Amino acid sequence: MAEAHQAVAFQFTVSPEGVDLRLSHAALKQVYLAGLRSWKKKITRLRNTLVTGVFPASPASWLVMAVAILASQASRLDPSMGLIGKIKEHLPASAYLSERRAGLGALAFATLLWLGLVVTMRGALRALLCYHGWMEEEHGRTSHATKFWLALVKIFAGRRPMLYSYQASLPRLPVPPIRDTVQRYLESVRPLLSDSRFQRAAALARDFERSLGPRLQWYLTLKSWWATNYVSDWWEEYVYLRGRGPLMVNSNYYAMDFLYVTPTPMQAARAGNVVHALLLYRRLLTREEIKPLMIQGTLPMCSAQYERMFNTTRVPGVEADLLQHRQDSRHVAVFHAGRFFRVGLYHGGRLLGPRQLQAQFQRILDDHPPAPGEETLAALTAGPREPWARARRMYFGSGRNHSLRAVEEAAFFLTLDTTEQGLLGPEPGPALDRYSKALLHGQCHDRWFDKSFTVIVFRNGKIGLNAEHSWADAPVMGHLWEYTLATDVFKLGYSADGHCKGELDPGLPPPQKLQWEIPEECQRVIQGSLRAAQALADDVDFHTFTFKDFGKGLIKKCRTSPDGFIQLALQLAHFRDKGKFCLTYEAAMTRLFREGRTETVRSCSIESCSFVRAMADASQSATQRLALFRVAAAKHQALYRRAMTGAGIDRHLFCLYVVSKYLGVDSPFLREVLSEPWGLSTSQTPIQQLELFDLRNHPDYISCGGGFGPVDDNGYGVSYIIIGENLITFHVSCKFSSPETDAHRFGANIRKALLDLRALFNLPTK
Repeated sequence: MAEAHQAVAFQFTVSPEGVDLRLSHAALKQVYLAGLRSWKKKITRLRNTLVTGVFPASPASWLVMAVAILASQASRLDPSMGLIGKIKEHLPASAYLSERRAGLGALAFATLLWLGLVVTMRGALRALLCYHGWMEEEHGRTSHATKFWLALVKIFAGRRPMLYSYQASLPRLPVPPIRDTVQRYLESVRPLLSDSRFQRAAALARDFERSLGPRLQWYLTLKSWWATNYVSDWWEEYVYLRGRGPLMVNSNYYAMDFLYVTPTPMQAARAGNVVHALLLYRRLLTREEIKPLMIQGTLPMCSAQYERMFNTTRVPGVEADLLQHRQDSRHVAVFHAGRFFRVGLYHGGRLLGPRQLQAQFQRILDDHPPAPGEETLAALTAGPREPWARARRMYFGSGRNHSLRAVEEAAFFLTLDTTEQGLLGPEPGPALDRYSKALLHGQCHDRWFDKSFTVIVFRNGKIGLNAEHSWADAPVMGHLWEYTLATDVFKLGYSADGHCKGELDPGLPPPQKLQWEIPEECQRVIQGSLRAAQALADDVDFHTFTFKDFGKGLIKKCRTSPDGFIQLALQLAHFRDKGKFCLTYEAAMTRLFREGRTETVRSCSIESCSFVRAMADASQSATQRLALFRVAAAKHQALYRRAMTGAGIDRHLFCLYVVSKYLGVDSPFLREVLSEPWGLSTSQTPIQQLELFDLRNHPDYISCGGGFGPVDDNGYGVSYIIIGENLITFHVSCKFSSPETDAHRFGANIRKALLDLRALFNLPTK
């Protein structure tokens, strides 16, 4: 095999004349370049650790401090008030040091003073970031106190931060008082329960608050003092890694390409540009050159979730999975038409360019049919976790099936899909629904759902993304996807005939086809996983649609937040769809705190229900409805602020439940709270890097967001993205098997609810 021959750095033969070494200079050169690249990365990490470790100061500030102290000593001034002399007394006695004791003492004092200032600045910044009163102020009406606070934050926040510079300065997530959490919980379920059921829930809650609650709270408070974040590790383990159901549909989510534009119809070319753009992002990530996300350009958010974006896979276990992350990976795993390949990313010590990657992917597209069992192998990652864990342990530990390591240790997974997707044919609506389902689950055996993310490139050049959820939340993946789309089109581009730009390398070794030996017993396990996955995929009803009647620009004229406006429209649409209210989940970020992930906004409130009932009551005037809308919107904003600032309900109750399980005690209150179904699960996809896109001149060059599967068998999942001033895209999911749900019916109700809200404000139509 060519790849095996090229991997041999030297050969030797033994003869009567001695040992004859035959060195392969090309192979040795590759070994040397690989080692050189590895050392460069180690040095970069060391430098970044030093710079981040002293932020918001800088190593250069130590030099300024040292020069200033030495200059004062030369001028016979003592800014240390005698401390330098004390330090000199404790320096070891030696002839070599005797003439340099004054300088060494001054340097030691300068270093101690500098470290003290670093700790002081970091502590001051952490204390400033604990203040969240700015959230209570109306947008555009900042008080003088908040302006002064923002000025102090800017002073202590340092200059030119790297990706992880603020991590040590972020405050810890606070543990809310039990009394507050219980009260907020009861308030959230009041509109959903009858009087008798609410009285029972209140009795359970009050009993928990008085008896078991304080004991569990004590352990949780202790953890919050010791751990960086009292929620995140348990959330990752118990919500994600211990889940035994399929990742596909239930956990993984997707992101879409440009909706109206396909930069090239050539599959291999699009794959070449996209993979190269992803690797450019990985380089920035490794060097920590990505700017940390800032609210209002001033307040930093946690960047911890970026660490496992690349080179990460979820390894199945019988009882719990494990996230396996590598510091580096020099290849990607590629799947096409039932065959797996390993494609190297470097040649001659350099990252492969887009044109070189295109050539590699074209070779894969031209390759031969798959071996028996290989075609549906990836279905193991789509089905239940326990059969996959047992099969992995039994059949993939030796022999040819060591090829699994090439997949799991890849930078990411790439699928060269055999179908065409996008706005195709005379009916773009159904085509968009098929595109969504292709990204969410595909054919159930052509995505590696365990990888941190899988990039899908369709035959007509359309692309998409399927991401595993345990390692990070969607906004982090969204940041990568925005960069990739913008770099693909605006930085790399294509030639006039649709090829990637750049030069071919005739000496590039071909992709390595991965070999498998899959016995019949393993094939039966694969087919069992495939049947389970296909049954789940076939049950998913999906409707993706664009709403163009108005967008953020018109909502701003209502003097309400776009998110609150859409959430109230969803409440109205759901009531019209099912004739009842339900427990509603909206994801909010808690990344104002170190290692923060998400908190739940319970968007169905007493105030929102009052507004929805008024909309259904013909006797209510427009003025009365508008007043109730403003009250409900204000309540939603208050709930969102609480969630972002660590005063939410659900993560606190979840952690109390985990503590109760560790202690072996049962709480009827916590058991009932955590078993309540989320009839409506919602999430907004934020656009985080508007500067990468020119929506004025290129309004079609923006992703239309992404979506996820339904959380409850009888509920809806809704993801939405607000694009520019005049476009909102919705991704609605549910299950065909439920007699209560219909994705297209709910989509029509969402559209009608939005139009009714516009009419309520008496705003002009287009």
